[in-house]
Amino acid sequence: MTILVTGAAGHVGRNIVRQLVETGHDVRALTRRSRSGTFPQRVRVHEGDLTRPQTLTGALEGVDALFLFPVAATAEEVVGLAKAAGVQRIVVLSSGAVTSGFDTDFHLPVEQAVEASGLEWTHVRPGEFAMNKLALWGPPIRAERVVRDPFPDAAWFPVHERDIADVALLALTEEGHAGQAYTLNGPELLTHRRQVELIAEAMGEEIRFESVTPQEAREIYLAQGGFAAQNAGFLLGFEDYGGDEPDPAQAEAFDPVSFGPVPTAEAVTGRPARTFAQWARDHAQAFRS
Repeated sequence: MTILVTGAAGHVGRNIVRQLVETGHDVRALTRRSRSGTFPQRVRVHEGDLTRPQTLTGALEGVDALFLFPVAATAEEVVGLAKAAGVQRIVVLSSGAVTSGFDTDFHLPVEQAVEASGLEWTHVRPGEFAMNKLALWGPPIRAERVVRDPFPDAAWFPVHERDIADVALLALTEEGHAGQAYTLNGPELLTHRRQVELIAEAMGEEIRFESVTPQEAREIYLAQGGFAAQNAGFLLGFEDYGGDEPDPAQAEAFDPVSFGPVPTAEAVTGRPARTFAQWARDHAQAFRS
């Protein structure tokens, strides 16, 4: 089976590529900028951009299955090119926000385009990426060993990127996943304060937690740049998604337990989902330097 992984340089994509190589599949990786050493030698790397579908033509030739990074604006054209090239199966990196109804204009249109194609499809819908905490808290932890957060008691179930990749791998390479939408979370409900404690334990160092107001947090995120600046509104109240938006001031009062058990990768892989403590150990060095 020949499999094309788009968004291959991302946290999920890299793990999928690695596992596909290890299991003996013919792997192609699509990335906007090819850099030596990014992927194993057996991987055929194609430069392309999902925002410019015409750049995917060569990468799609002879491909059986496609892991699709979500770009709503060009989803229909990309899926059409994939179908014309003979792709039979598409696995979408979607979002748990589709399941909850918060996401109606970013990941959902990609899912709809794939379903309308008539090809085999599976949607992988992770909730909160644990990796977001490295992007958000990494800079101040590295610089000052501090986290400044407006909602110390807000809690959710951060999911390890390797769990997401494991589910996507099975959907790409095995039968029995067509027509499924897998919502994935981590196995534990953890407050922001507890997440910082687990990162500190993994590093073997103390990290201060400073509570700030939402407005102070917004200013910090915007000044920090990168992921924090790009997602400042979303991080403080789902402002990047359509639909009903909760008041950020109510985040600490939100009780996820009232919704009952949350789905994890274990339902698909048969293995216990990775904990946030394990994720923190896997990335401890990235928080140090």
